[in-house]
Amino acid sequence: MTAEAIRLAKRVAAQLGCSRAEAERYIANGGISVDGAVVEDPASRVLPAQDVRVLPGASAEEAPPVTILLHKPAGMNSGVGARGEPALACLAQETLAQGHGQPRFLQRHLHKLTLTSPLETDASGLVVYTQDFRVARKLVEEGERVEQEFIVDVSGAIRDGGLALLNHGLHFNGKPIAPMKVSWQNEHRLRFALKGVKSGLIDHMCREVGLEIVDLRRIRIGRLPMAGLQPGQWRYLLDYERF
Repeated sequence: MTAEAIRLAKRVAAQLGCSRAEAERYIANGGISVDGAVVEDPASRVLPAQDVRVLPGASAEEAPPVTILLHKPAGMNSGVGARGEPALACLAQETLAQGHGQPRFLQRHLHKLTLTSPLETDASGLVVYTQDFRVARKLVEEGERVEQEFIVDVSGAIRDGGLALLNHGLHFNGKPIAPMKVSWQNEHRLRFALKGVKSGLIDHMCREVGLEIVDLRRIRIGRLPMAGLQPGQWRYLLDYERF
């Protein structure tokens, strides 16, 4: 850029007769195009000859925080240990599942995200990231009271009375495990519905009754299922949805 180039926010403020702060919000909200392309960085620089336009529906209102539901593929890291590529790498425009009522994707949606629901690297399934303190409080501070559901493919022969022990009767790290709902889905697949999920808990429980985990997948957190998301896909939490 030459010396004639100025910050995009300054240009927008001059064109609209608004404050620099308002101009920055217009830009960060995806409401400004430069030569036909949306630019979301208020610090971008533009030349006088470039075409800067306000797009239909542009708003300078403070954008609401978003919550993201991701189907984490196995092998990606989401907060347990240091192994694996970060699951955050899945969050991009091209991996956003299409659906009605979702916000338009903005780069600002990837900033200051809190991981509320860590999941082992070898596991797959629903992971939640949020900018909303209310969601973080529900799933982190009050997370012990939120039920999660897992589908677990296993190998081996379960010991006598093993299913009853999975429901109640085992210990983890020297402490009794709270009662939960465990049932067979077929001869090689178990369903776990439990609260107070801890890393390694389900693997430990399966081993205690003679089973080895082949595949572990989280399909629900609270009232929200992972339904419809393929591995690596994500979507936004909609206004009417609650955990």
